[in-house]
Amino acid sequence: MKKISSAQMCSGPLFGPMIRYTIPIILTGVLQLLFNAADLIVVGQFCGNVSVAAVGATSALINLLVNLFIGLSVGAGVRVAQSLGAGNADDTHRIVHTSIPTAIIGGIILTVIGLFFSEGLLRLMGTPDDVIDLSAVYMKIYFCGITSAMLYNFGSAILRAAGDTKSPLIYLTIAGVVNVIFNVIFVRAFNMDVAGVALATSISQTVSAILIIIKLIKRDDECKLTLKKMKIHLTALNRIMSVGIPAGIQGSLFSISNVIIQSSINSFGSLVMSGCSAAMSLEGFVYTTMNSFHQTALNFTGQNFGAGNYKRVGKIAGISLMYVSVAGIVAGSAVYFCAKPLLSIYITDSPEAIAYGILRLGYVCLPYFLCGIMDTTTGILRGMGRSVSPMIITVLGACAFRIVWIYTIFRVEKFHTLECLFVSYPISWILTFAAEFILFLTVYKKYVKKERSGGLKNDNAVCK
Repeated sequence: MKKISSAQMCSGPLFGPMIRYTIPIILTGVLQLLFNAADLIVVGQFCGNVSVAAVGATSALINLLVNLFIGLSVGAGVRVAQSLGAGNADDTHRIVHTSIPTAIIGGIILTVIGLFFSEGLLRLMGTPDDVIDLSAVYMKIYFCGITSAMLYNFGSAILRAAGDTKSPLIYLTIAGVVNVIFNVIFVRAFNMDVAGVALATSISQTVSAILIIIKLIKRDDECKLTLKKMKIHLTALNRIMSVGIPAGIQGSLFSISNVIIQSSINSFGSLVMSGCSAAMSLEGFVYTTMNSFHQTALNFTGQNFGAGNYKRVGKIAGISLMYVSVAGIVAGSAVYFCAKPLLSIYITDSPEAIAYGILRLGYVCLPYFLCGIMDTTTGILRGMGRSVSPMIITVLGACAFRIVWIYTIFRVEKFHTLECLFVSYPISWILTFAAEFILFLTVYKKYVKKERSGGLKNDNAVCK
């Protein structure tokens, strides 16, 4: 599948190019989750229920710690897309050569945090005593490879902004195969338990990072990376941060609410933790499918916004929301109605844990398309250069709402149930999407009005 050029993103039909652009992203995300699921499956098959709970208990905390820097990669992708659409080669060059050292610095910071603060943070989450030691071991080893993960994320964001969604897919496939092989070797042959899974993950992340950097070095366009020219360009960094920091804060605050929810789940014991960990792994496949349309919307919007094609942004929004709704409904329903056999892949020794997983999927996975349309609307707004406003809306509509829900309604004795905890997810998605969609309509109408009056034009755009 050939990459989508800037000209195709900014002119002509949208249905076909957007699908062709999205499919490799979906496959990349699904493969990533398959390889992540392999971690849980391997420990579930060879190490037992407690090890599954130990690995699962780390996911919310890991997301909390890395999301700020993942947000910066989003900012890099948006700015590359906008500068490519505007035909500004110098600007693109500066953003690319600022992004890579930013990824390295972020990775080093996260490694230090992971090595020295993992156990303390897990205790703050109320992680049970029977899993906390294993969880801490997993996190410390995992964070030793986090710099590689940052390089892959930043590099992938740059390539996707340039229309290349195929290369990240290929590199992730290679890295994933490496991950599975080392999982089996370390856990099965060397009996390393969760430490082996974490080590395999770190090795595979390094492989993907090396491949993505080589790809950037070999490019012959504005996105070509020259190692000697890597430096922090303050102007480029500020532009990346103007989108990336609000995006990162939004992701981190989402993670905080999820950490609080995970702490509440932890209070029900290791069986509930195990079932929910497996369910969350399955939910990830639905989410990554929908999130692929978020990335498509972000980059198509970014290029067209940079080129001054504001009316086309509205078409991109409509198509993206339609696609993500269908994908979310189909995928969410498929996972829920096949829940028992799917969960049995992860959990082999506890029907009760499987029942808890099915319960979660009914409340979270079936209405998951609501999360998809919320995220896609956020991506459209970020592609238009708006990042602070969706951050504020998300903080209030999703994060703050969930936290308030947990410390008020969930604390009432008759509502202190898993069902009450899980239902906070779809309610928060509805509230957040409604507010973000109103914001999008307001911003979109303003730019279209100016475009019609001739007040906004980009004569330097390469894709008019």
